[in-house]
Amino acid sequence: MKRAERRVVVTGMGLITPVGHDVESTWESLREGRGGVGPVTLFDARNFATRIAAEIKGFDLARDLGAEAARWQGHARNTRLALAAAAQAVRESGLLDDSGPDPSRFGIYLGAGDGPADFPRFVDLVRRSLDDGRVDTGRFTAMGTELLDPLVESEQEPGTPAGHIAAVFGARGPNLSCLTACSASAQAIGEAVDLIRDGRADVMLAGGVHSMIHPLGMTGFILLTAMSTRNDDPDRASRPFDRDRDGFVLGEGAGMLVLESFEHAKARGATTLGEIAGHDSTADAFRLTDSHDEGRGAVASMRGALRDAGLNPEDVDYINAHGTSTKVNDSVETLALKLALGDHARRVAVSSTKSMTGHLIAAGGAVEAIACLLAIRDGVIPPTANLDHPDDDCDLDYVPNSARDRAVNVAMSNSFGFGGQNTTLVLRRFAG
Repeated sequence: MKRAERRVVVTGMGLITPVGHDVESTWESLREGRGGVGPVTLFDARNFATRIAAEIKGFDLARDLGAEAARWQGHARNTRLALAAAAQAVRESGLLDDSGPDPSRFGIYLGAGDGPADFPRFVDLVRRSLDDGRVDTGRFTAMGTELLDPLVESEQEPGTPAGHIAAVFGARGPNLSCLTACSASAQAIGEAVDLIRDGRADVMLAGGVHSMIHPLGMTGFILLTAMSTRNDDPDRASRPFDRDRDGFVLGEGAGMLVLESFEHAKARGATTLGEIAGHDSTADAFRLTDSHDEGRGAVASMRGALRDAGLNPEDVDYINAHGTSTKVNDSVETLALKLALGDHARRVAVSSTKSMTGHLIAAGGAVEAIACLLAIRDGVIPPTANLDHPDDDCDLDYVPNSARDRAVNVAMSNSFGFGGQNTTLVLRRFAG
């Protein structure tokens, strides 16, 4: 079969987000416009300019892994989130029922961020290594071998969750991880599709995970003045495309998809949840912290994804926007949508679910792709919450505050990352 003829379908989905611990609870929150932002509790943020985040509360890995969850209790938060979402997706797919897939043709591709640093222990080590106000590197190294935990240190590597997932589910095919900032998990899904199209795998478990709600993670974004400081009104802090937006809200989460060639899914009688019809990734090649002011990378990404899917702008019924709630991103994305879609940009429904989940960084693209598949499944477009005063520069149909019933056959998901990374996924209802 030629590459272009090999279709890639979704047979399983898993979500752990600030607004739900599985696909259906997350989707209910998104439909109702219910957010997950509140005061930071994962560390003492009282002296930070931003003291709010979209945290995952009450998470219990045993719900998804059963008795096996006990062995993962010492592992990093992002590993445990990834395992839970992966278990949900694999279970829904029925992939491991009976004999399961050929392990050598079952792969993993994640867009995963680095794990949380062992911050308290690291700070204590630095303090103990000081000599006249400077760190004695010899003392630091000697004491580090005694004080630092090898497991905790290894869990900081971005590729670690993919390795753990492969071991749990017996996936011995391609095992890959990318960290292209906020476009990472969308890029992982797109490149996993290509591995199946190219005949290098029959099944890929693809998606992303990230948890940056820790002192180092939040400090970096605060220094960039990228995050909202609406600390006294956290529910309304994430407000994409609104005139009064003042930055994004950091979130955490995991989203996973089981992707298969249609032939493989059909042969085992799997239920098809949708199709990844096209994707593209581009670079702005501009600045590290700013989108190109004419959205050139975003425009190219959207056009390329539609071309890959063999579709026209008029075919798109819904767009899950990158929509971070920052001044520059939202206005540039609006411009990019107009340039990429032409007149159809003013007719298509667009929303940002980051208004409820916060910005999940590397995990965002996967979570938002699943939101697109659910919009297709149910004919419901989730709203952009907190959009009370649309910005003059953000003048498209951003579905303010209330979900909308509308048939969706084709959806597009945009993920535009820090550093000028852009990925667009095109998803559609599968018609065999």
